[in-house]
Amino acid sequence: MTATADVGVVIVAAGAGARTGSTELKQFRWVAGKPMLLHSVQLFMERADVAVVIVVLPRSHAGDPPPWLFQCDVDRLLVSTGGRERGDSVYAGLEDLPPEVRIVLVHDAARPLVDAGTIERVVVAARAGTGAVAAVPVTDTLKEVDDAGRVVRTVERSRLWRAQTPQGFPRDMIEQAYVDARANQIAATDDAALCERLGMPVVIVRGSERAMKVTEEADFARLEALAPLPE
Repeated sequence: MTATADVGVVIVAAGAGARTGSTELKQFRWVAGKPMLLHSVQLFMERADVAVVIVVLPRSHAGDPPPWLFQCDVDRLLVSTGGRERGDSVYAGLEDLPPEVRIVLVHDAARPLVDAGTIERVVVAARAGTGAVAAVPVTDTLKEVDDAGRVVRTVERSRLWRAQTPQGFPRDMIEQAYVDARANQIAATDDAALCERLGMPVVIVRGSERAMKVTEEADFARLEALAPLPE
């Protein structure tokens, strides 16, 4: 059976990555054998149901993307210009989705080692009509503290999960959430949170510890350790 190409992927790669301490954009740095951004673009393009992958780059690079980006299927690749905040960049990507897209995945380029199984679980849940968040359960003991650093309480962790990306949604759900958020000047670091505030259904699907987010310089070494060995 041939899959219907109705999935649109918005990869957010418009951040400056200042916390890594490098002058080079972190999403362009090489890790585990290729530029970090290229890991995600190529993995999503392996899916037959993906109609388009929209890469949202900083304004300084959107007009002249790095040449290695075009190692991908250029017929399914679009480049959008990011905004000041993450939400602005996601919105820019949503505006560029073609009409045939029915399911939207939003992914952070800073998570280059997401696996195909996680993506599939997110897509399946989104096709069922809900928002879907890849996540892993919290395993550490959590402490809530006051402003002085004094422990207030130990937080029950059995129902807590650490959100990752991709996050997937029926197209009308995520578009409505972003339109409402912009109208009411609501900001969020998590796409699903914008749906949750409107009472839209969102579920957790199992993610992977390998899908860690690169934030600081030391994270690059951690990614190399987590990356699978070449075949």
